[in-house]
Order: sequence, then structure tokens, then C-alpha cells
Amino acid sequence: MRPERARPPGGSAGRSPGRNAGRNAGRSARGVLGDVAARAVPPVLALAAMGGATFGMGRLVAASSAGEPAVMRDIAQVRTPRLNELTDLGSSLSDTPYIVALTAVAAVVLRLVLGRWREPVFLALAVWAQSLVFLATTNLVGRTRPPVPRLDEAPPTSSWPSGHVSAAVCFYCGLALVITLHTRRHALVTALVWVVAAAVPLVVAVSRVYRGMHFITDVTWGLLLGAFCLIVVARAVLFPGPARRAPAPGVPPGRAAAPGASVPGASAPEPGA
Repeated sequence: MRPERARPPGGSAGRSPGRNAGRNAGRSARGVLGDVAARAVPPVLALAAMGGATFGMGRLVAASSAGEPAVMRDIAQVRTPRLNELTDLGSSLSDTPYIVALTAVAAVVLRLVLGRWREPVFLALAVWAQSLVFLATTNLVGRTRPPVPRLDEAPPTSSWPSGHVSAAVCFYCGLALVITLHTRRHALVTALVWVVAAAVPLVVAVSRVYRGMHFITDVTWGLLLGAFCLIVVARAVLFPGPARRAPAPGVPPGRAAAPGASVPGASAPEPGA
């Protein structure tokens, strides 16, 4: 009888270690891409749902808000030169050029100070997310501006919802969230940061209504839209769930290695390790 040929260790005959390493690297790359896709789907679906809700609520409010024009006319009658100046400042806190510039500057500063991209990406995505929902729905709803003299030039978008307010929530409260995550041991600093961050969107909302740019329901939904987008992006970027681990070498994707099972090609632990 002929002696049986010895098979190379760690798998089938003739399988080179380089081929195994290449397959394992490919599986790891697919696992990372799958993890990124799995994490991206929930926030994308949530934002799409918010877009649908914004559109549906906007059409409903636009068709049934019979009493709001009278309220806006009453507000316009109490205008004063001093309030005009103050609300001009309050509204400018969330003007589009300012928000874009402030977001870019804040992202650069956060990257330099913290030395990582998670917080800058979160802030930019939060501001971008609310803008995306706003732009996708405002012209579809097509709500007219309040029937009062407007103190600002009206942008080409409709009255619903207030993009100024939603942007203010995402930028100022998003920046406050990042700051307080790194100053949580200082209760006074945390409280002061959140008082300012919460006050700015409210100031913007009151200013936009006073200046005849939005109905009260517009700015109310703007607050909800900004808060929703901020929470969705924060959960996806700042507080992600546990990452899916890549399969161990020699274990088929989607199948975990049994406890205590030996993995082909893995070295046994040294005694006393």
C-alpha cells in the first residue's frame, strides 16, 4: 500500500495562507460596509417619515388655519421701533448665511480641539438633515406668508415650516450637546450652555412671528422638526449602538463560532497566558 500523503495544516490540501488571508480581508470589508449600511438605514427612514409628516401636517394646517391671520394682524399692531430692532437681531441669529458659516467654523474648531471627526460630522449632519426635510417639503406645501406687512424680505420658500427655527435648534442645541458631553462634570457650565442653547431657537421663533414672516404654527413645527432631526442624528453618530463584529477567520459570514471551538489557522494559547 502507498503511504497516505500528509495534508498541509489549517485546511484543504493546496490552499495557501495568502488565499485565506485575502478571503478573510474580503469578508471583513463586507462586514464593515454592511455595518455602515445597517446604521444608515434607520436614520434615513426616520428622516423620510418626518418629511412625510411635515408635508401632511403642513397641508392640513394650511387648509384649516382660519384664525391665524387675525392673530398675526393683532401682533403687527403692537410693533415698536425698539422691538423691530431687537427682533431683527433675533431673527439674524439663524439667517442661512450665518448658520452655514457658523456650522463650518464650529466643525473646524471641534476637529482641532477634540482631534476626531465624530462631533464635527454630527453637527454638520444635524444642520443638513433639517435643511433637507425643509427644502423637500416647503414648496410642496406652498403655504402663503401671513397677510401682514413683513419686516424682512421673504425668501422663495413658503411659510411652512420655519427653516430659521429648525436650523437654530439643530445648530445651537447640537453644539450645546457636544460641549456638555465634554463638560458633564461641571454642572454650572452644563446648565448655562443649555439655557443659552434653548433660548436662541425660542428667540428666533418669536422674532420670525413678530416680523410677519411665519405663523405661530410654522415656528412650532420648526421647533419639532429641529428637535427630531437632532435626536435622530445624535443617536446615529454620537450614540451609535454596538458595532457588529467581523466574523472570525474561517467562520462563514453570519455564523458565529461556537464557544470553545477551534478556528482553523489560529494558534493555541501559550501555557500560563
